[in-house]
Amino acid sequence: MPAFAIKVDSRGESIEKKISKLDLELKKYKDQMKKMREGPSKNIVKQRAMRILKQKRTYEGQLENLRQQSFNMEQANYATQTLKDTKTTVDAMKLGVKEMKKEYKKVNLDQIEDLQDDLSDMLEMTDEVQEVLGRSYNVGEDVDEADLEAELEALGDDMFAEDDSSYLDEPINAPAAPETAPGGESMKDGVLVDEFGLPQLPAS
Repeated sequence: MPAFAIKVDSRGESIEKKISKLDLELKKYKDQMKKMREGPSKNIVKQRAMRILKQKRTYEGQLENLRQQSFNMEQANYATQTLKDTKTTVDAMKLGVKEMKKEYKKVNLDQIEDLQDDLSDMLEMTDEVQEVLGRSYNVGEDVDEADLEAELEALGDDMFAEDDSSYLDEPINAPAAPETAPGGESMKDGVLVDEFGLPQLPAS
């Protein structure tokens, strides 16, 4: 803060103290007047209070002027600092533009365009290589469909072999019923058999 602004603030603080002192005196005179009757004595106190009030207003006017001066100086100081900051910013921008122009001269647009063309060509070549690598060689297209159908049918037979139920279609070969009545005897292939067709043991 400039020295003059500090001086103004100091004067303002001094005046504020004087105003506070006058307020105390006014309060004292006002309290006295409340307790006094109308008459010469009260008028004397009243005149003193009026004189103190006049001084207070004078100091208040001076204080207001000092505050306005301080505000104006702050605004001027702010404007000055803003201009300095603006100049610093402009100088930095000028330096930046100068550096950009210097670096731009090092850039070759023709080389950049050639680089872009080379990159595009390389990408196209890469696509062609990928297309060749993914080409189909028609493997298995010459297989006979009849052979495939026969193999498919064979696979079907193998798959259902475990579930073969053909045994259900075969007749049940149960023993033949006896041809003779119970207790009867007959001959079969020269051997004496009982009524159930079983060889009969000779009697002892």
